[in-house]
Amino acid sequence: MDKVNSSVVSEFVLLGLCSSQDLQLFFFVFFSVLYVVIVLGNLLIIMTVTSDNSLHSPMYFLLGNLSFVDICQASFATPKMIADFLSEHKTISFSGCIAQIFFIHLFTGGEMVLLVSMAYDRYVAICKPLHYVVIMSRRTCSFLVMVSWAVGLVHTLSQLSFTVNLPFCGPNVVDSFFCDLPRVTKLACLDSYTVEILIVVNSGILSLSTFSLLVVSYIIILVTVWFKSSAAMAKAFSTLAAHITVVILFFGPCIFIYVWPFTTYPVDKLLAIFYTIFTPILNPIIYTLRNRDMKAAMRKIMTYYLRPKKISEMPLVVRNSL
Repeated sequence: MDKVNSSVVSEFVLLGLCSSQDLQLFFFVFFSVLYVVIVLGNLLIIMTVTSDNSLHSPMYFLLGNLSFVDICQASFATPKMIADFLSEHKTISFSGCIAQIFFIHLFTGGEMVLLVSMAYDRYVAICKPLHYVVIMSRRTCSFLVMVSWAVGLVHTLSQLSFTVNLPFCGPNVVDSFFCDLPRVTKLACLDSYTVEILIVVNSGILSLSTFSLLVVSYIIILVTVWFKSSAAMAKAFSTLAAHITVVILFFGPCIFIYVWPFTTYPVDKLLAIFYTIFTPILNPIIYTLRNRDMKAAMRKIMTYYLRPKKISEMPLVVRNSL
């Protein structure tokens, strides 16, 4: 606590994505539209999964949870970034900065484990189809979701355990659109080498281990399908290719930024956009629009809510008023 009290920095200055006024206006419109699409798209997935009985299966249960995490992940910093495009003074309080660090590692850590859980679900469905119902029971799915949140919580608390107590007594300019941990630790008034090692051990190992598990699971699935038939192989490869694209776009920037935090590059803040904004919008596209059952359920729900209601379908109170 003494180190916290020695900090004289009460706020941080965020440089954002760029300094050009014209570009900032364009980014304001562009990211505002993206954020609305992210929230509405993922909310539609959650509503579809919960309301359609045909989608009450392990795969869609995990997909609904992934959509919820994506909304959270896109909301921890994006609204402030959008507001900052119209502001000359882009500042964030010390507590606000710590909160951003907490939430980004909570949601990204949880999503990593959730993506592994979804890959495990596909592995069981393809490689052990006769035991799928027993293995991927409701209890197992709930356990996997709880584990993802628990890992995210442990991960972020371990990061904060050495970040909160860092002394900040001078520089307070963060060259990013949010409080990115590697950039914030470099502003501390001490040698950040030990802290950077802890970042590598924590974030680096979590990113690499979950990414490795995903790659291994995809390889096993492809090898298993390859021995069945060429048609099944083509279908599985088409599906997994889209999933692998999302995984690379999500894990690639995380690994690049957090496995080598000793040197920060200007491209780091652009890479951060991929796992904070682009991945939450790609997940609904990849996991939903390529899924025939999900598209049919969405079409049914949108038809139900958007088509004109007949008088017989209206609530009794409304019918009486007519």
